[in-house]
Amino acid sequence: MIDRVVLNPNLAFAWYASGLVKSLLGDEPAVAIEHISQAIRLNPLDPFVYTIEAAMALAHFFNGTYDESSSWALKALRNNPRNPGALRISAASNALAGRPEEARTALARALELDPGMRISNLDARVRGFRPAAAAKYADALRRAGLSE
Repeated sequence: MIDRVVLNPNLAFAWYASGLVKSLLGDEPAVAIEHISQAIRLNPLDPFVYTIEAAMALAHFFNGTYDESSSWALKALRNNPRNPGALRISAASNALAGRPEEARTALARALELDPGMRISNLDARVRGFRPAAAAKYADALRRAGLSE
């Protein structure tokens, strides 16, 4: 597979996509943060910036920088309040940051958009995680109050 970042280092979407994949894999969060940061630098006025901000929140979640993760999730939600991914990562990062009330509030909003979401069917809503990353994400949402 040809690396689009190498072919065109000015293609913001390639940097975003690379960062998102590295976020989903959960094993290179620092690289994911760098790649997503580059996407934002290249295209700060992207009309879909909320997807990039949510990816950054996910990268920080797997980096263990939960305050940063929460902050990026809030940015994504300011740009699209009905973003289920940003709501889930807000709930997960706040749960692991020791802010249970904020975690429950974000989870409640996510459940308004997706009332059938449970730990048992989370993989149908969030695809691409490696097993260890999926387990960490599910555990954080469990701490936020998501039902089994």
